[in-house]
Amino acid sequence: MTARRARLPFCHNLGSLRPMTTKLRRSRAVRGQEFLESTSSELAPAAFARSRELFGSRITYSPKVFLPITKLCRDRCGYCTFAQPPAHLPSPYMEIDEVLAIVESGQQSGCTEALLTLGERPELRYDEAARWLAARGFRSTVDYVAEVARTIIHVTGVLPHANCGALYPYELEQLRTVSASQGMMLESLTNLDAHRLAPDKAPARRLATLAAAGELQIPFTTGLLVGIGESRRDRLEALTAIAESHEAHGHVQEVIIQNFLPKERTAMASWPAADEEEFHWTIAVARLVLPEGVHLQAPPNLSDNPTRLIAFGIDDFGGISPVTQDFVNPERAWPVIETLSREVARYELDLAPRLTVYPEWQNPHFQDPDVLPAVLRLANADGLGREDNWHSGSDAAPPTYQTGTGRSEIHGILKRSLDGERLDERDARTLFTARGHDVSAVAEAADELRRRVVGDDVTFVINRNINYTNVCTFKCKFCAFSKGPLSLNLRGDPYLLDLNEISERVREAEERGATEVCLQGGIHPNFDGDYYIDVVAAVRAGSPKIHIHAFSALEVFEGARRSGVSLTTYLERLRDAGLKTLPGTAAEILDDDVRATLCPDKINTQQWLDVHEAAHSVGLRSNITIMFGAIERPESWVRHMNVTRELQERTGGFTEFVPLPFVHMATPIYLRGRSRKGPTFRETLLMHAVGRMFYHALIDNIQVSWVKMGVEGSRRILRAGANDVGGTLMDENISRAAGAEHGQEMDVETLRDLVAPLHRPLVQRNTLYGRIDA
Repeated sequence: MTARRARLPFCHNLGSLRPMTTKLRRSRAVRGQEFLESTSSELAPAAFARSRELFGSRITYSPKVFLPITKLCRDRCGYCTFAQPPAHLPSPYMEIDEVLAIVESGQQSGCTEALLTLGERPELRYDEAARWLAARGFRSTVDYVAEVARTIIHVTGVLPHANCGALYPYELEQLRTVSASQGMMLESLTNLDAHRLAPDKAPARRLATLAAAGELQIPFTTGLLVGIGESRRDRLEALTAIAESHEAHGHVQEVIIQNFLPKERTAMASWPAADEEEFHWTIAVARLVLPEGVHLQAPPNLSDNPTRLIAFGIDDFGGISPVTQDFVNPERAWPVIETLSREVARYELDLAPRLTVYPEWQNPHFQDPDVLPAVLRLANADGLGREDNWHSGSDAAPPTYQTGTGRSEIHGILKRSLDGERLDERDARTLFTARGHDVSAVAEAADELRRRVVGDDVTFVINRNINYTNVCTFKCKFCAFSKGPLSLNLRGDPYLLDLNEISERVREAEERGATEVCLQGGIHPNFDGDYYIDVVAAVRAGSPKIHIHAFSALEVFEGARRSGVSLTTYLERLRDAGLKTLPGTAAEILDDDVRATLCPDKINTQQWLDVHEAAHSVGLRSNITIMFGAIERPESWVRHMNVTRELQERTGGFTEFVPLPFVHMATPIYLRGRSRKGPTFRETLLMHAVGRMFYHALIDNIQVSWVKMGVEGSRRILRAGANDVGGTLMDENISRAAGAEHGQEMDVETLRDLVAPLHRPLVQRNTLYGRIDA
């Protein structure tokens, strides 16, 4: 493979090539001194409570491949067996093809992180390293590591984490363009015998790297090594330095507290292992003195009982690999994830996979523009790792979940819901955190509630979609349907149906048994306020009796604005012309911080609510939709559900809740690398199930979109609280434009096949859920 030169010139900053002269600054106020005489057991309750306060019910880990890019190192630390001389190695460095083979194997096993570990600056000690690099066109080990990382992320999409030790600013910046995160263990700020032959372990040099990473806004991992000759006060000084660096730059995403274990054939082979009390004390103190955003990790393979460390305040187990060993501690095997998960559950917590970069640093401030899209592709709504390969609009099989209940907190919420209690926002947010057994428990509770409220009928309506124009003046970044000079022309050409064509499509729909037409379109620049009145008249010309379900809140808002009348007056005109109900579209996420990115020029949350409140006031019913899985977090889902529930409590005008998982494939925001791949199946199932419980006693009907979910996905949702499959949707175009493999139309016989395995009756309904007997 031909080497590519690094984007940054080697000497772009001559000052950065001078030896580090930053003086070690002993903080005048070392944090945590009040804990010096405390025991770990005394500190544990406060540390555990603090960790749960900050990070909730999750303990995370990163599924990774461990890549020892080179075991050559110019440093000779007293405890290290990773570093080897050239004579003990088949090659000074791993070849890129060898790296890719390991990464691709890990990717097939669910790995999302490629940990690039290496000795520090071996080319300065070994001629073999310098010659190997020069022969391939690289100027340094870091230069080569940057090319390895660039290849990994571009070929596989797995996220590199570069653990290259003490670096100069230009090197950190070079790696920032090809890795999602970087790291360097601070270890200790005390001059120890363990480091006397390790120039790169000089405290000032390590601190300078930590500070430079902050100035460059690099999500950074650092940490302490306990038991190599340092004192408790030494550890507090190191933790204080880390805390102060993070407070200055906001870049320290995690701190590792690692216990020393002696190894044969090292200078410290006869040293005792880190004292367990000191190790646990350091974890607890770290949790209590570090800033609240910093995650705390302890390696799970270096402790015989890793889950015990949870009691002292950790919230993360670091990287665990299903395919590669721990090359730094090869004698210590990784824990089995299933076993670790069961042990974590004893603490009433969930073990969850994360990415190498934590959620708080998944943004343009801390990610290079070339790296952020890869991060978002792998992330779920919480910014953790996606749990499955399913995505909305695809034919991928949805995952299954074992039955049972895990966390008592979730069990309590489900019991209260089944007892008829009203869930609050905190309850809903907690239910959205459900994993594993708890996902099944939430689904079962929602389905029992569905059975009590609406019985076993699975309802549907025979309808036709008429998208009368795809020309739109608005610039919604999630929309692949609209066409115009300010949008991406991703599929098809701009069009505008004439009114006669609308009438003809209505006649055809009625002849094929449709009881409803659903009309929506872009906001054409030439429309005046009368246009939507004319569309309703055109429908009536095609059929005097078909139900007209039409016009998003945006269309109504624009029609009223262009007519110069109030929403109520305009809706009365539409009603009198023949409009019967409104769809809940244009809601997307009713959280204005999210809308500022998704649809910045569209109506805001209050305007959407105002349209529907006005519609209800003039006797028009409507529904609630939510488009989820693009950029927002679950907190926004709960806000959306809460404001719509409050409106339903006032008006009673909503007939159903319709979750619409984001179909990402052909949307502008995804193609520009600024959104996720829609929700995971777990998130989608929970949206329907939590909706059933959250709107209980206010909205009876929960609809699953077969266009978004497919056949098997729809069946699963119908077992999780949903009772309706929506319409047959002749001529569905919007989801198809975004890349959905389902759509156009599902006939009644296909719906029967969909429902048959559920052993529940399929029942035709009208728009307002009145039964239509065949």
